[in-house]
Formats: sequence, structure tokens, C-alpha cells
Amino acid sequence: MEEENDKNPETTVAPALISVHPTHKFVSAAVGSDLRVFNLQESCVVTLADESGGHKDSIRAIRYSANGQLFVSAGDDKLVKIWATDSWRCIYSVASEKRVSAVGISNDGMFVCFADKFGVMYVVDIEDHNVEDGVTVIKKGVPILSHYCSIITRLEFSPDGRFIVSSDRDFKIRVTVFPKNPVNGAHEIQSFCLGHTEFVSCLTFVGSQKYPLGLLVSGSGDSTVRLWDHTSGSLLDTCYVGAQAEFLPSDGKEEDILPAVTDLCATPDGSLVAVAIQSLPGLMLLRCNQSSKTLSVAKVVSIPGETFIPTSIGAASSAPVLWMVMGASGLHVSESASLARVRGISGFSTSASESLDLETLVLEDAEIPGGELLLQTLQGKLSIGKEAFSAAAEAVKTAMRNLLIKKQYSAERREFRKRGRNDMKGKQ
Repeated sequence: MEEENDKNPETTVAPALISVHPTHKFVSAAVGSDLRVFNLQESCVVTLADESGGHKDSIRAIRYSANGQLFVSAGDDKLVKIWATDSWRCIYSVASEKRVSAVGISNDGMFVCFADKFGVMYVVDIEDHNVEDGVTVIKKGVPILSHYCSIITRLEFSPDGRFIVSSDRDFKIRVTVFPKNPVNGAHEIQSFCLGHTEFVSCLTFVGSQKYPLGLLVSGSGDSTVRLWDHTSGSLLDTCYVGAQAEFLPSDGKEEDILPAVTDLCATPDGSLVAVAIQSLPGLMLLRCNQSSKTLSVAKVVSIPGETFIPTSIGAASSAPVLWMVMGASGLHVSESASLARVRGISGFSTSASESLDLETLVLEDAEIPGGELLLQTLQGKLSIGKEAFSAAAEAVKTAMRNLLIKKQYSAERREFRKRGRNDMKGKQ
């Protein structure tokens, strides 16, 4: 008999995701297996061309390349799809052995990396992606590094492209030298950034012309955001965002005391970092002083009129709009199995970070770039009640913890589980 929580159905709940084109040309959202893209420049819905029929299960990671020419989506159907954004055609489809948990694209756009829930990271060479129109090339990833059976939660390339940073559920952040020919393996570890006491959920880099190498920022299930010198692995500062938001336990449970950081997003100059936190209806903005190497709370941005707890956030380098989505798929708690709500905040820019007042403004639906058509495209046309979104927020929170919090078993239970493993049955 399996442990009661080993196959908890709530772990199948997948949070809605959002990603923004670097020049603010497109906004993409993923809800379940549904990938939705809106063209901001032409104010129209984007039609995706994929001869294989699209994703068949929940999408867990989406990302644009630094130059905006590529878009990658991947998830529980064990597929990594690479799209050309000039035509929005799927040009490569990569089959993974396990469910995909994170993706990354090298700064030069030549390699796509993806990681699975068994802690293995793979690379795909896409240097020549000008393939014949209408043909999806089937590729296979090459394993290049491993986190030893720990779910890899996020992948990020450093601003100079020298390193790929991978985080996992065992509190680790690994900084690896990304070689010129990674298909031969990435064997040189630059550093480990160790200090989180729960799973590392998200990563981003902050940098500017004055600090071109950048600094690494991480968020975690321990309710902190931490600043690192990734080249040495040194912890520079810790911001206790859960405590700063004045969270109080509602029923004495640990998860109420330590709400996880779910996503991070930085302004182009790295002076502001937006933080999405479970249980926080809105966002927290942190000031990042790269000269003193410190983080401090600048402002908590509340969303008026509704309980909006973002599951994913994103911004373009060329527009002062921070995009947020709240939602989930695989729900058993609402009138819809999949739901999403998109909001925006203006003033997320370098000039705003210089202001003591941080004049950020939550945009009304009519003020959102793309307007009603964008909202219909990214959210879907269903009208969802407030109670459903509150239930969705709790479902995502529970699913995230069930997936990433390491379970503790007694010695007797561990022995029982070992005897029930498939790879041990033939030896008994």
C-alpha cells in the first residue's frame, strides 16, 4: 500500500503561467495544456501551427529567447516544443523521458535546455532552425548534468552567458559553466549557492551596464528572497518577504507561517524585483542596490476589488508593464477545470525604481494593452466567480507543497516503501 500522499490528486493541479516577449510584441499564457498567444503590436490573436496537435497535458514551463525569435513550452506530456515567433510554427518537438519541470534558452539562441522531475538536465542544439516551412523536426535531448533525483525547479542563464544556473527542491542552487559545445556534457561546476531551508522555486538575474556580470536572486518555499554572488556562491543578503508582508498563521499550520515565493521578475537595470508570494493578494516590490549588494522592501502593491494572488509574472525589457496571471488547471474545486485571470501593473521600470514613491498603478481591464480581446484570449471567455479563484489559489498552494516539500518517513515506513519499489521486486 502506498503512502497516502504519494499520489495526491491535488499534485496534478498546474498553475497558470505567463511570459512576455522581450520587445513587448507578444504575451503568452499557458493554462493546462492550452497555450494562448496575443500579438500586442497588431492587437490580434495568434494562431499556432503545430502539425503534431499541440500539448496533451499540463504545460509547466514557457519562455522566450533573449532575442525574441524563439519560444519554448514544455510540461507533463514529456514534450518540449520550440516555436519560431515570426510564424508561430512549431519548428522542433523534443521528446523527454520524464515530465519536464523547467526550460532555458542560451543567450545566443543556439541551445535549448530542459530539466525533468528526476533531476536530469538536457540540451538541444538548434543553431540551424531555418527549417523547411510546415515541417516539425523531431529531436532528442542530450543529458549534460544531474541533480541526483531531485526535481529541478528553474533554469536561468547568466547575463554574460557563461553559466547556467539550476535550482531544485533540495534547497540547492547549482552554477555550472556552460561550455561552447554542451552536447558533450557540462562537467565544470562553478559554485553552489547554499542557504535556503526549503525548495528553491524561482530564479532571476539583476544587472546593468555598471554591473554587467549581474547578481543572482532566488525565491524559496522558506518565504525568503536571497541575493547571491553566483560566481563564488556567496550569500550577499536575505529578505524575509513573508515576515515583511506581515503574514500571520490562521490555523497554526506551517504552510500558513511560511508562504512560498512563487515567481520573480526584475526591471532591465535590476534595481527593482517584483515578488509573487503565496497568500499575498498582490505583489511585493524589492529594491536591489547592486553597489551595496542589498535587498529591501520598497512597496507592497495590492490589487483592489478582488482576491488576486499571482501564480506567474513577467515583463518586457522595453515596456514598463508588469504582467501577472492567476489561475490553474486540473481543478476539482470550481465550476471550471481550468481558469485564469490576467492583470497588469504600470510603472515597472528604471525610472520608477528611482522614485521614493514608486508610482506603480494597477491597470483596469480597459487599460490593459490589447484590451478586452487580449483578456478573452489569455483568460478564456468564461466568467469565474471570486470564490473559485480563492479555491484555486489554495489548490495551487497545496499542490506546490505536495510536489516540492520533501516528505518525512519513519524508519519502518522507509523500509516498507523500499520493499514496494518496482526495481526491488525482482530481487525479493
